[in-house]
Amino acid sequence: MLFRESAEAITARTLDGSVCVTSLTGTPPTRPAPPPPAPGRSWERSLPALGRALVDAGLSQVEVLVEYSLPLTSKRADAVLAGVHPRTGEPSYVVVELKQWSQAYPDEDDPLLCRVDAYAQPVLNPIEQVRGYCDYLVSFNGALAEHGDRICGVAYLHNATEFGVSGLYEAQQSERGRMFTAERRGEFLDYLRSKLAPRPGAAAADALLAGKARPSLQLMTVAAQEVREREQFVLLDEQKVAYELVLAAVRRAEESDHKEVVVVTGGPGTGKSVIALSLLGELYRRGTPALHATGSQSFTKTMRKVAGARKREVQELFKYFNSFMTAPKNSLSVLICDEAHRIRETSANRYTPSSHRTGKRQIDELIDVARVPVFLLDQHQVVRPGEMGTVEQIRAAAAARGLRCRIVELDSQFRCGGSDAYLRWVVRLLGLEGTGPVVWEDDGKVVLEVVDSPQELEAFLTAKREQGYGARMTAGYCWPWTKKVPPGQALPTDVVIGEWARPWNVFGERAVNGAPPAALWATDPAGFGQVGCVYTAQGFEYDWNGVIIGPDLVWREDRWIVDRTASKDPVFKKSTPDGDVDRLILNTYKVLLTRGMVGTVIYSTDAETRTKLRELVAPSTPVPALA
Repeated sequence: MLFRESAEAITARTLDGSVCVTSLTGTPPTRPAPPPPAPGRSWERSLPALGRALVDAGLSQVEVLVEYSLPLTSKRADAVLAGVHPRTGEPSYVVVELKQWSQAYPDEDDPLLCRVDAYAQPVLNPIEQVRGYCDYLVSFNGALAEHGDRICGVAYLHNATEFGVSGLYEAQQSERGRMFTAERRGEFLDYLRSKLAPRPGAAAADALLAGKARPSLQLMTVAAQEVREREQFVLLDEQKVAYELVLAAVRRAEESDHKEVVVVTGGPGTGKSVIALSLLGELYRRGTPALHATGSQSFTKTMRKVAGARKREVQELFKYFNSFMTAPKNSLSVLICDEAHRIRETSANRYTPSSHRTGKRQIDELIDVARVPVFLLDQHQVVRPGEMGTVEQIRAAAAARGLRCRIVELDSQFRCGGSDAYLRWVVRLLGLEGTGPVVWEDDGKVVLEVVDSPQELEAFLTAKREQGYGARMTAGYCWPWTKKVPPGQALPTDVVIGEWARPWNVFGERAVNGAPPAALWATDPAGFGQVGCVYTAQGFEYDWNGVIIGPDLVWREDRWIVDRTASKDPVFKKSTPDGDVDRLILNTYKVLLTRGMVGTVIYSTDAETRTKLRELVAPSTPVPALA
């Protein structure tokens, strides 16, 4: 949240021009830096219109929470009005999305999306946007969990005429999603009076801010319900845009001889797999021929097990990228390619029969097989030589076929406590973006710790598990891995650091002495105690994340040094260029460092690297035990 004050106080500040100062010094500030310039200017121009409306409605004592942070995500609502309901006397909340648009019109394919001249791509209809915020708050704020009727949502387009935005009313309105324009200001005031009484709202605001953030819906936990029954995840903003763009493309494909490509790109934790499962579930329930595919054996096998535990046909929805070598063109309506950064140059390997060796690139097979191929990817998660799933390559493959390629960029964080700051810190730490590492500034959303030994790392995570959290240990591929374990024997302790030794996760499809098979390491509680590698961790999430940075990546003076000789990963051949190895190892640690939902604890086997990490990371505020 940026700041909170009564409507009367905000209006007074806008009159004397001090609202900008308040944005930086108002009470209580809950993040260390001001908002980016463009959004900041936006609310500075919109907030006075909202403040005047509240005062004119006789609601000057209502509390206004400006840029209210949605729990466990980097998304913010422009304003949340907190007060007392005029009829029930209970706390009452109105989520307000402020728009300066003078005109907007619905997307020709989907009324839930709209077109605004200032944006090249369609954006979410503000009615649907604010409805999503309300639904999300009911799901994740404990103060509203049992009181969903206390919240409603409204989009206020204070510069717009009815004529300029009339098409937006095609989106269905509800208690959690309504829209008012400048021409309907009188109706907007009446609406506010129907939800809020002319009484102080500070107590209601306190109750909302004190509401416990409920644990995030982890992907695997609700996968079965998501695919078989109904949507469990609430999609917000650009997530919903991506979802609707795909469904619109499917409608066009069904109505005519149409084919197009959709690419959804975003960093770890931006909800790509949530979008994929939401789409798969919706298409599956509609009876539309659709499949989900990845290049990850762990991810695919886990989805088959979790989502298809009771229904064989659900298991068959989850395939691999190399499953379509001989599939007829356009034999599917939709193919959802999750983790598309793992697309290979070719589907063929040494075991592929000659009858299946078509000579086609894997990316071409995936585009050819479906009317609407959908690719979800993060270009910084390419961790193996030969992986080639990038936006540029997919766009070029689509253009070669004369196909339209629509791209949606996800920029909001739903992992790592919803901390955009943490993701930026990781990519700067590793030199993937920016000019170099920066000191971590605790934003209160995610915990980051550095420890001095693997024993300390494991003890830290064990304590978190005793508090009710989930936890995993991962490491760079810097130790040999025993792949075959005789029946009845325990996993060998391959990862040896001084006197500390632990096994890698199981290699293969069978459990070993209670340790789960590789595909289930990230989701089975018995996975704790083994060290996971990037191939078993990628695509998954857990509460607490322990990362061991091995001798393949060390800090020397003012830069990272990649030592390829310290890597034991068999995918790196002598012919793999040094530049490629450097990039892939840095990407590996980016993946490992971004698996945690609550916090991450880091250990490096190198003393100089630990010293550098200590300089960058100060001790964090402790996280309380789960209730």
